[in-house]
Amino acid sequence: MAKNVLGGELECCCMDPVTGFFRNGKCDTNGEDTGMHTICAVMTEEFLAYSKAAGNDLSTPVPEYDFPGLKPGDRWCLCLLRWIEAHNQGHAPQISLKATHTSVLEFVDLEVLQDFAVDS
Repeated sequence: MAKNVLGGELECCCMDPVTGFFRNGKCDTNGEDTGMHTICAVMTEEFLAYSKAAGNDLSTPVPEYDFPGLKPGDRWCLCLLRWIEAHNQGHAPQISLKATHTSVLEFVDLEVLQDFAVDS
């Protein structure tokens, strides 16, 4: 049973659009997930523009991968390093702590995550 950064059961991040490395709605991970899709981020116009400029366009649909494109308000299992990069550049989106995988705590302090929390 995967845990979240608060120590509870990892909650679903989003099923519409379906997210997660395993495409099960959860920001769960394993050794095959080299991108560490472990942060449940709430998309904003600012972050989507930042991510696109940084080379990861999350807003444009990609039908061949059944990806609808994200819009502000959508939740998405974001790669840990992308969130850290966005945080360091002042563009980090808010996150759901209950849907963010506990492994994130190996790289980011809980206090930092709490500053961006949409839940507690």
